[in-house]
Amino acid sequence: MYQSHIPPTYPDVVNAANVLNGVAHKTPVLTSRQADQITNARLYFKCENFQRAGAFKFRGAYYAMSRLNPERRSRGVLAYSSGNHAQAIALAGQLLKTAACIVMPHDAPPMKIAATRNYGAEVVIYQRGSQEREKIAARIVLERGVSLIPPFDHPDVIAGQGTAAKELFEEVGPLDYLFVCTGGGGLLAGSALAAAQLSPGCVVIGVEPETGNDVQQSMRSGARVVIPVPTTIADGAQTQQVGSLTFPILQALVREIVTVSDDQLCAQTLFFAERMKMVVEPTGCLAAAALLNKVVKVDGARVGVIVSGGNVDMNRYGEFLARGRQIS
Repeated sequence: MYQSHIPPTYPDVVNAANVLNGVAHKTPVLTSRQADQITNARLYFKCENFQRAGAFKFRGAYYAMSRLNPERRSRGVLAYSSGNHAQAIALAGQLLKTAACIVMPHDAPPMKIAATRNYGAEVVIYQRGSQEREKIAARIVLERGVSLIPPFDHPDVIAGQGTAAKELFEEVGPLDYLFVCTGGGGLLAGSALAAAQLSPGCVVIGVEPETGNDVQQSMRSGARVVIPVPTTIADGAQTQQVGSLTFPILQALVREIVTVSDDQLCAQTLFFAERMKMVVEPTGCLAAAALLNKVVKVDGARVGVIVSGGNVDMNRYGEFLARGRQIS
């Protein structure tokens, strides 16, 4: 199993950006006059829902796999994920001609399981709640000699994810705030590294689902807290514990962790669809939902928002939109 021990720094984010140049999409930064009016601020949405494989996860997955030496890469890679990291590893494996095996929970969105297989990866299904994905992964690593690339607690994964915020700052300049969704903290940690270097005065805020606030609890207690698998439509943020590598970065560079409800995520999904003509999955709505529901007031500020992904089952998407309309 991979043992992480050296946290990444901003030069690692720069190196990741160089490797990803021409491979990952430089996703658009969009604005919304109505979002600005609601928040009384100027918002810049970094739209990673338009990234390859539909989410920011491609950045960290490809960079981490590219860093394996040829011999290790030839033996293949293993990951565990509920969806977006799975798809990202599968696509990166296809591009780098590396076999990929993904351990996914039985209740992962069917379209994410299907997409992972369509990219050419082997999928191993486990029962969330009665089986532990880490133990399954450890067994496969031992049996096959493959390299584990976890979804967030890996220095190269964190560095790769930080390139999204790096691009945002380079395009729009310094910001007063940066709002980022968080599950295990990989995107948030990488984004915080970029913010500290490129916009030192920027306040970084992480956003979790209210039923899955392990990072918030951890930040308040000063130690990593473990919670049961949260029940939330934000399936990309159903983590039970923040990473051992990501947590110290968050403690040092992130001002606050806030939460939003599933109802607020549905309303935000509807806003993105109706007002910005974008399909965004619930996890990708976390950061924006905190702003448009004024969980944190940002009057008069320049604010960056990472829209993390757009991989959502269309049947459920219709349900989210209908629920959002009832709430609005």
